[in-house]
Amino acid sequence: MPDSKLQEYAAAFRESGGYLNFASYGPPSRQVEETAADLLRTAAEGAVGTSEQLHLQDLRARQAFSRLSGFPVERVGLLPYTSLGLFQVAFGIGTGTVLVGAGEFPANLYPWLRANGLGLGAVHRLGAPGDRVTVELVDQALTSDTVALAVSAVDFRTGYRADLAGLREVLGPDRLLIVDGIQGFGVVELDWTLADALVVGAQKWIRGGWGAGALAFSEAGIARIRPVLSGWTGVEDATVYDGVEHPSRAGALGFGISHLSPFAVGSFAAALELIEAATLPGIEAGIAAGVDRLLAELDAAGLPVLSPRRRAERAGIVSVEVPDAGAALRALADAGISATAHDGRRIRLSPHVTTPAQTFVEAAGILAG
Repeated sequence: MPDSKLQEYAAAFRESGGYLNFASYGPPSRQVEETAADLLRTAAEGAVGTSEQLHLQDLRARQAFSRLSGFPVERVGLLPYTSLGLFQVAFGIGTGTVLVGAGEFPANLYPWLRANGLGLGAVHRLGAPGDRVTVELVDQALTSDTVALAVSAVDFRTGYRADLAGLREVLGPDRLLIVDGIQGFGVVELDWTLADALVVGAQKWIRGGWGAGALAFSEAGIARIRPVLSGWTGVEDATVYDGVEHPSRAGALGFGISHLSPFAVGSFAAALELIEAATLPGIEAGIAAGVDRLLAELDAAGLPVLSPRRRAERAGIVSVEVPDAGAALRALADAGISATAHDGRRIRLSPHVTTPAQTFVEAAGILAG
């Protein structure tokens, strides 16, 4: 990708130079700010047809997500946050055992536990917290009762990428692969269509703010996952108020519950389109180069890094072991550097293409101290 495209992308943001916390949330671009403001002004004017005009943002966001993910637009739906999509999938799969990593982020654990609590299936925890969900680990856990694997594309603690192709192969055609893509979408270019259900939120690496995300399905996924948790916007003839149950809409639209905020959806669409303009390979290369520089500074400071070194195994997260994560986080904050503390002895650093190289030097020096 020409450097000019990445430079244009980076110029669209204005967060603090010390921001190293994109795995928690990504400060949005000026385009996202302007989109939300324009839509709010339109809503405030209240002209005839305003509601219909605002909800055109739904199709805009679905089309942009379709282009970036590889799923056809009819199998792409919208949701307000990642957890809701995972709940919809968990409640829609039905009976059988779902494999879930013991160290999964809670958003990809509680939906399966809640479904299990209602008798909708069993949960088998893989490994121990901190273990990677590997092809070997999954293969050893498979039984005739296994119906699905739920996995994060990128581990939220260490930044390890899951081997989606290997997991897809070991599961075979008769089991579903459910992917929480929030720590990978917008960071790395992956074949997302390996998933039977992909759930993504806008607020982290996509940098689209809170309140919107996407749920996309393979052919097998849309055929086998029922829209149990859906509402009036997920049915045919939704505005025919006759008091009877209507059939679900075709494709991913059948998982609709109600109208989403057009301000959040428009922001999501603007963020996706900005990624498209810069191209995912270009953004991935820019983030990877920044992670390389960060790793070099941490190594020079003698700090133990808990994240993968090879670009093919990582995304944008770098986890560092420290004696006291709370004290380290406070020291970073005093220097104007944003990060996340985990497990009492880990600091998670997550840069983007907008992070200045000097921030890596300062962060390593503070953590070494």
